[in-house]
Amino acid sequence: MSSGWRARGRALHQRWLKRRIPAAQQVTLDHRRIFILPSRAGMAFLLLLAILLVGAINYENSLVYGLTFLLLSLFWVALHHSYRNLAGISLRATGGRPVFAGELVPLGLVLLSPGRERQALRLSWPQVAPQQLDVSADGETSATLYYPSQRRGWLQPERLRIETRFPLGWFAAWSLLDLNWRVLVYPRPVQAPLPLQRSGNGQDEAPQAQLAEGADDFQGLRHYRPGDSRRRLDWRAYSRGQGLHSKVFAEPQQQSQWLDLEQTTGADLEQRLGMLTGWVLALEAAGRPYGLALGNLRQAPALGEAHRDACLRALALYGLGDSA
Repeated sequence: MSSGWRARGRALHQRWLKRRIPAAQQVTLDHRRIFILPSRAGMAFLLLLAILLVGAINYENSLVYGLTFLLLSLFWVALHHSYRNLAGISLRATGGRPVFAGELVPLGLVLLSPGRERQALRLSWPQVAPQQLDVSADGETSATLYYPSQRRGWLQPERLRIETRFPLGWFAAWSLLDLNWRVLVYPRPVQAPLPLQRSGNGQDEAPQAQLAEGADDFQGLRHYRPGDSRRRLDWRAYSRGQGLHSKVFAEPQQQSQWLDLEQTTGADLEQRLGMLTGWVLALEAAGRPYGLALGNLRQAPALGEAHRDACLRALALYGLGDSA
């Protein structure tokens, strides 16, 4: 019963935050977005002030009265300085790069402080170690935050907490910001032997090596074509009146590899997609062209970063109904 009330309370709090601090790529902190309360040290300091006031009243001691009100005024000034350390600062999300499930997602952030320096700002998420930094006056400060990823697909981090207890630690001023970060998380790679190629009669066979024009092994001569390198011309045959020929060299070219979900084995879909991810990375590193057949999607065999990223993106979003 109590857990149900807590869940309902969290949902109400999130809806209230969404109205008060809506999602945006850039946010400037003002009085509507900043919350401030005494910290534990501040509450202990208030308790001390209460004890001093009771003692001053009981003993009618003017010196203790003066000390109490002096410390109370210092407490009030600290409240305003804690608030001003956050007020007016701008935060802008600069995106993040894709990672594999289980890795930390690097998220770029730029902080701009017009007018004055900001000190001892703490940036954090729940269950993530906070990062503390200072922001120079009238300048931009860049920071990279790290958020844990657990599953493939689009990752949208929770609200970022920015907090300060500057200057005396008696107050905690904070804000909770949704900076519209959205990062793609690829499946966690699973290392497994590459599948055998399928031949035309449906039997599995090892990839066959083919020959393509290259620079390794001499294969013979062919008639000269405009644009052929002079270093490959057969000048001896030309001097004997046999015409102008070019030397032809060859090098082995491996057959392209098709990858299909049906070729995988695993306890669940995530492990099978992880196996495909591992094969994509292995073939890319080996320089072997590969294609991907995944449901209705087919990526023709190719190589390169763009092809690799397109395959990994398809694997990351497979079955999630979100291809944006």
